Amino acid sequence: MKIINLFATVAIASVALLAACSKDDEPTKNTIVIPIQATVMATVPIAGTSGFAILAGSAVTSTGATVITGDLGLSPGTSVGGFPPGILNGTLRINDDIATQAKLDLTAAYNDAAGRTSTDIVSLSGNIGGLTLTPGLYKSTSSLAISSGDLTFDAKGNSSAVFIIQIASTLTTTSGRQVILSGGALASNIFWQVGSSATFGTTSVFKGTVMALESITFKTGAKLNGKALARNGGITLEGNTIVKE
Repeated sequence: MKIINLFATVAIASVALLAACSKDDEPTKNTIVIPIQATVMATVPIAGTSGFAILAGSAVTSTGATVITGDLGLSPGTSVGGFPPGILNGTLRINDDIATQAKLDLTAAYNDAAGRTSTDIVSLSGNIGGLTLTPGLYKSTSSLAISSGDLTFDAKGNSSAVFIIQIASTLTTTSGRQVILSGGALASNIFWQVGSSATFGTTSVFKGTVMALESITFKTGAKLNGKALARNGGITLEGNTIVKE
């Protein structure tokens, strides 16, 4: 099916989607209609990571007035900087038994999300700003960006609905972009499995559990409702608000 300024290729088990940006990368309304998936995804078991707002492998560095609500953990690294002036409304755990177990559970959760399959999986590509995603499994074989328009998750009235987004490479948002929840969608039911690193632009607002193989970077004023979990690399913060969900 051909759609003006966009294309969608329907395969046996997937629908490939490409969101087009305007010439000046101004906000646009994406006219692609995401198919409703019949396959219901079970939640990703996050086990020992559940209490953490921030969990990293190598280091956690903050500048400015960062506020974290939830625990901050590091394993096997030892460097946590910027608290204070940053505020941690939770427990700092560096290489203790809880942080070490949480990193093991993060690896299991990451692999669980990465290994999910579905007969009606939806494939995403490039800029997904302006789309509305309904419950189910989504896959990108490269990178994803929210760069022209906001991204909406619509649970269709089911607050238990799960969304899993598999990303082979990077995840990025540009300045001011938002993830919006509708239809009862919860940040705690959205799982981003990122094959390399994630970067959230200045004053952007993001939602969900972000599980990155490498690093996670929050630019000035970016906000997250969910969890930022970096398996191998570090997490960099610049006056951000992170609330565990």
